[in-house]
Amino acid sequence: MADRVIAVSAWESLFRAQVTVMRALADTFPTELISLNEYDVLFNISRSPGRRLRLKDLNRSVLISQPSVSRMLDRLAARELVTKSPDPDDGRGTIVAMTDHGFSLYRRVAIEHMHAIERNVGAGLGDDELVALTDLCRRMRLAIADPLVGEGPDTRD
Repeated sequence: MADRVIAVSAWESLFRAQVTVMRALADTFPTELISLNEYDVLFNISRSPGRRLRLKDLNRSVLISQPSVSRMLDRLAARELVTKSPDPDDGRGTIVAMTDHGFSLYRRVAIEHMHAIERNVGAGLGDDELVALTDLCRRMRLAIADPLVGEGPDTRD
């Protein structure tokens, strides 16, 4: 078990780094195409097999509230970026799927966003340090049993 003072100091450092990086990423995010929250929803759907995800699982994966996700999905569906359909395995559930148009927009934004992430996250750290940071963050999440993060087949995180 870590010393309390060290744990609090580590948290403060992590929190301040995250806020700084998120502000820098938000400043360069192409919001004329899609909001950062919409991107997060599409990102989570894109990581699922067939780019389809149960709404219940999506709600666990994003940082906005369930009612906000539902309203956002309605807006994304109106823009033909996603579709919603009944879950054949659960009559009360909904399946959200990304359309080809939605995936095309997501990829275009993702490429731009990845360049910004590379510039901002990689600015002060080398490859070995980034790998270590990824591992440390994963271990921290697992230690507190964070159900929000699914392990995607093409991601380390």
